[in-house]
Amino acid sequence: MDPDILRISDRIALAIELGESHFREFKSALEGPPNNRRARDPRGVCEDIAKTLVAFANADGGELLIGVEDGREVTGISYKAEVIEMLRRAPTTHVHKDTPLPRPHIVLADYKGERVLYFSVPKGASYVYLTSDGKCLQRRDLESVPIPSEHITMSRAEVASREYDRQFVDGAQVSDLDQALVAKVSADIANGISNEKLLQHLELAEFDGYQLRLRRAALLLFAHTPNRWHPRLQVRVLQIKGTDLKAGENYNVLVDDEVTTNIVSLVEASWELLRPQLTETRFSKDAVFRSQIMYPELACREALVNAIAHRDYNIEGRGIEVRVYTDRLEIISPGGLMSAIKLEDLSSLRGFHQSRNSLISRVLREVGYMRELGEGMRRMFELMKSKT
Repeated sequence: MDPDILRISDRIALAIELGESHFREFKSALEGPPNNRRARDPRGVCEDIAKTLVAFANADGGELLIGVEDGREVTGISYKAEVIEMLRRAPTTHVHKDTPLPRPHIVLADYKGERVLYFSVPKGASYVYLTSDGKCLQRRDLESVPIPSEHITMSRAEVASREYDRQFVDGAQVSDLDQALVAKVSADIANGISNEKLLQHLELAEFDGYQLRLRRAALLLFAHTPNRWHPRLQVRVLQIKGTDLKAGENYNVLVDDEVTTNIVSLVEASWELLRPQLTETRFSKDAVFRSQIMYPELACREALVNAIAHRDYNIEGRGIEVRVYTDRLEIISPGGLMSAIKLEDLSSLRGFHQSRNSLISRVLREVGYMRELGEGMRRMFELMKSKT
């Protein structure tokens, strides 16, 4: 077998190293005081498995480790074989029969002398997933929270755009990626494992028994010739004199710059284009030209990263535009709001979140370009208020 195929021990080690997140949950199989811990009732563990996987499927997918404490200590599971089999069946027996989970991956593994039960499930698009007793949950950062099923039902109109980054691309190979960039990400988040293993860990590739197949997200994130795979992996920055964009002889664009590259590189490259446009030079009262910051840099960077992460890449004919007017800054990203999100949800600043590109968002979060999913609007509002 290819030595660069990611094995379950690698997955568990990486999961523990990275810790719990929007995409990752640990559950103990023990209960009781520290000096007298005993095995939990397996029925409760089954319920935890179902709730967590349902929440992941209703959000952006994720992985669950049974036998690992919240603090990352591996304490394992000590159940007999028949109980372990009951736990393995929980994604079926404890999930509503009319909303079967999308391809759950289940492995019982030996890890550092302990047995760990590993589950993973991708983002779902076929149903509003429910537990067997009818609970609808969705993952929000570190929690699995109840959510009205109608909020997810409405989002099924965006199935094509939501599934775009998950599609396998025929003919694409690991050699089509910027190997140095993939290796850098591996060094930053995964202890420098091979590029092939990193791609599998991030769900960007899958070994089908014969070859490593790449998902579209891998190419959008890391391709060394991005235009081969998407015609508009770009950000265009316009500085406009005045409060509206004019045409013809009245064309009032002072600066028109554009950068095209893979998404991981695009974050920094587009920021370097935008950043100089966030200041203006004015003649001060003491007869000196001084530079003045027009907008908080962190708020503008947050908005730019969110546009890159959440644009509709299924719309291939347009890129992202940033327009800096005399009195405001606008970021125009292809695609509208997800139908489960309303303007009032965003303005309420309560952390509503719905990923269009679940794999892209996961990678940008793991490498540190994004923080808690759903918190971006709140940070931007707070930063803008602090400036005033």
